[in-house]
Amino acid sequence: MNKWAWMSFGTVLVNVVLFFMFRGPDVNLPLMVTVESSLSIIGIVCAVLSKKIIAGTAGFVLNGGVLIVMFFLLLAMGISEP
Repeated sequence: MNKWAWMSFGTVLVNVVLFFMFRGPDVNLPLMVTVESSLSIIGIVCAVLSKKIIAGTAGFVLNGGVLIVMFFLLLAMGISEP
């Protein structure tokens, strides 16, 4: 694996750590969704730049999964507000 693949996996790890570190009723949720979504997009770009089939696919799927979870969190946040 090259440095782009490691950076892609690193963004997944940072997203998971941030997700579990900053949680609770008093968290700034729009900020967390923005930060984690942008990190996930950076991870997807790094996965594409890695040009390795296995590492690129794994990084793309993992970062895409984080991006989908953040989309559903943003959707639930929009539904719950009056």
